[in-house]
Amino acid sequence: MISILSRIFIKNHTETSDPGVRRAYGVLCGAVGVFLNVLLFAAKYLAGTLTGSIAIVADAFNNLSDAGSSIITLLGFKLAAKKPDRDHPYGHGRFECIAGLVVSFVILMMGFDLAKSSVTKIFHPEAVDFSILSICILIGSILVKLYMALYNRAVGKRINSAAVMATATDSLSDVCATTMVLAATLIARFTGVNIDGWAGAIVSLVILWAGYNAAKDTIDPLLGQAPDPEFVQRIADIVNRYPDVVGIHDLAVHDYGAGRVMISLHAEVPSSGDIMALHDVIDTIERDLQDELNCSAVIHMDPISTDDQLITSTRELLKDRIHAQISPDISIHDFRMVPGPTHTNVIFDAVVPYEFPQSDEQVRDEISRLVRAIEGDYFAVVTIDHPVA
Repeated sequence: MISILSRIFIKNHTETSDPGVRRAYGVLCGAVGVFLNVLLFAAKYLAGTLTGSIAIVADAFNNLSDAGSSIITLLGFKLAAKKPDRDHPYGHGRFECIAGLVVSFVILMMGFDLAKSSVTKIFHPEAVDFSILSICILIGSILVKLYMALYNRAVGKRINSAAVMATATDSLSDVCATTMVLAATLIARFTGVNIDGWAGAIVSLVILWAGYNAAKDTIDPLLGQAPDPEFVQRIADIVNRYPDVVGIHDLAVHDYGAGRVMISLHAEVPSSGDIMALHDVIDTIERDLQDELNCSAVIHMDPISTDDQLITSTRELLKDRIHAQISPDISIHDFRMVPGPTHTNVIFDAVVPYEFPQSDEQVRDEISRLVRAIEGDYFAVVTIDHPVA
């Protein structure tokens, strides 16, 4: 159905890198989600009222919260599409994440409320009436929610949306929850064992877990999570295909929402090269990143010596010793040597993983010791960095 509707209502529906197309997909998923969830709520609430099942009623209100979530997601995509203004020069793309965060809180509140009702039902159980209608409604609900999980997951991947992917996860948890309710209803009918309250409690736990995951998926982008390794690799591939670029480092990705991704990086170039020609290469790379990844890029040129044998051999020797005696996870860049009347300053940056067991000061001391051990009167000037991508 989503594929058919996208062809009808979304122009150029295959151009998912276009922010307008992406927004249209988000709005379409939200609208379809509202319709289907309201339909499921009405059907389940009717079935729960007729049978007296707290588990079915709990599952019905879970669908109602999902409808509210779809409305919030829809509004989030609408607000995220607002153009940049004086107060928000990077756009409003993170409204999508804020909408997802609100959705997660709605899910969590619903989960806590249903857990309370289910515990009451455990201690004060009531008979549950069996109804063919309720069984059919539950089976139909499972099929609808499974379909919603599949289409939201497909669209979420297509447009790279954490909010839509969270909706897919929520729909999948609903499949599990409704399956549990169906099992409890059938057990009560054929064994006489009433586990309605327990089934409702399990449903509430599933809802709480879905709410937690949805919150995590939307909080991380707001806090500034590390970029996708695949995206980082695509950036590196584009930059490194130019032979004038010797290496890259200090890559930073700032994601402000679809179409508002900012990239900055340092590109190492030969210090002996023509400055104007190298500048033209850097400008070309920035345009390539804009065209191929739909992002804004700023590249800083770092000139490095590629034809000085002493600098090259010292850099390679130090790199090998750092890998052998400290850790192969530490890399160095911006390496240069400045001779003086009494000693030579060896100046460079060392990139140390965040989870490294030693402190920055300890690593700096260890690297300085290795520099002093190299034949010659060398003094280390080391700046400790941490990876940002």
